[in-house]
Amino acid sequence: MKLIKILTVVFLFLILLSCEEEKRSVDVSSILIDLKIDRFEQDYHNANPETFKKIKEKYHAFFPGEQTDSAWLSYAKDSLWLALFQEIKLKFGDFKNEEEQLKEVFKHIKYYYPTFKTPRIVTLISKLDFEYQVLYNDSTLVLSLDTFLGSDNKFYSNLPEYIRGSFDEEQLHIQVARLFAKETQPRIPHRVFIERSIAVGQLQYAVTQFIPNISEKDLFRYSDKKTKWLHENEEEIWKYFIEKEYLYNTDKDLARRFLDPAPFTKFYMVFDNESPGRVGEWMGYRIVQSYMKNNDVSLPEMMATPPSEIFKKSKYKPNR
Repeated sequence: MKLIKILTVVFLFLILLSCEEEKRSVDVSSILIDLKIDRFEQDYHNANPETFKKIKEKYHAFFPGEQTDSAWLSYAKDSLWLALFQEIKLKFGDFKNEEEQLKEVFKHIKYYYPTFKTPRIVTLISKLDFEYQVLYNDSTLVLSLDTFLGSDNKFYSNLPEYIRGSFDEEQLHIQVARLFAKETQPRIPHRVFIERSIAVGQLQYAVTQFIPNISEKDLFRYSDKKTKWLHENEEEIWKYFIEKEYLYNTDKDLARRFLDPAPFTKFYMVFDNESPGRVGEWMGYRIVQSYMKNNDVSLPEMMATPPSEIFKKSKYKPNR
């Protein structure tokens, strides 16, 4: 009898899991994506004084100022640039796997936003400019491949562990999905804590629709242990926010404690070290999930909805 109960629980769990997967899945097989990828770092690496004029014409926006051709050519020959170039060759090869991932992201974006136009993609070496891993401007998507070499890469060894997760190669298409989700969101400043949390949660929910098979672990860059901790303590976290009267609080310090990247969340409690960072972001995501479950709205409609209205209509109740 005990074995039957265990099998029943496992079976129900698998059904719930498959329902969630099915809910996210949409048919994008008929959507065609013509993806143009220019490998700036390769063209730059292979340039010489005779071919450099054509390189500048092809990538004119990447050569500002009054630098001479010889100065530009020498930039791609310094030791750091060359070392990063070799790492990129090893990690990404012909870039085919990433190309297919990006195509799937763009297919799903176009499914929800039919007017979406596929951007031109340019890959490059930023010499470890971690602040700008992906950029979108004037129909061009720029990918700094040297910031996606893997969390254990030697170039990131001096960075904190909770930050290094952003530099895994699997984060590349996730960050692209998040970037375009942000493009669909009204640029309205939110002052109160709950609205700021939900606004970020909207972005994360959109990512799950653009990448249907993404796990919560990869979405938030949490370990299995930290993810488990969140689900086991969801009700206590919510109670904490309510008891402290944080939901409608405008204190900017709450963003530092609950929304900004950090190794753990600053509840100022004995269990802080067990928690992951950005708990407020995760809670906002859970509220958006509840809103989408209890309201018949499309993804674009949800993204255009003010966080205050999402909160009111979410019927959110934390898991016990």
